Amino acid sequence: MNGRLWLVRHGATEWSAAGRHTGTTDVPLTEAGRAAAERAGAALRGIDFALVLSSPLSRALDTARLAGFDHPAVDRNLAEWDYGDVEGITTDEMRERIPGWTVWRDGCPGGETVDEVGARADAVISRVRDVDGDAVAFAHGHLLRVLGARWSGQPAGFAERLLLSTAAICILGWERETPAIDSWNDTSHLD
Repeated sequence: MNGRLWLVRHGATEWSAAGRHTGTTDVPLTEAGRAAAERAGAALRGIDFALVLSSPLSRALDTARLAGFDHPAVDRNLAEWDYGDVEGITTDEMRERIPGWTVWRDGCPGGETVDEVGARADAVISRVRDVDGDAVAFAHGHLLRVLGARWSGQPAGFAERLLLSTAAICILGWERETPAIDSWNDTSHLD
């Protein structure tokens, strides 16, 4: 057993505010998203992280930098779900094409399945558990939800039950030797 893993979802973008699936499209933070990233940084101030990771996408990298972490290690496994043909559209729009569609059960035509995202989350967990001390990862809503599910020993699809707001902070820790969710979807720093 090593340290805890802190998760920070990137600040708001125009697409996240509109409910559009934003995987590989590099959409910038809004002004409100930038301000929320700075507030997340204030909440993390004083914590000594042995490892700082970020998705390669600018909305996560900018969140890390605005939070005060100028040089995070980029980990491609933290990139958001590749939504394929669902990229840029909302769930309601997708359900006009496929009634009852859900990313968690049906995956994304031309993109990744939930289990493929789970395998990337597992790689991040393995990397973090090799570190002596706490780590923080700046990434995206669906990917971080899957990471929370996998950390706690659940199948990747369990992430459907873990809500995650923009600029929220989560802590994955331990109940003795058992991986556990310590804190989830904390947005108190945004009030």
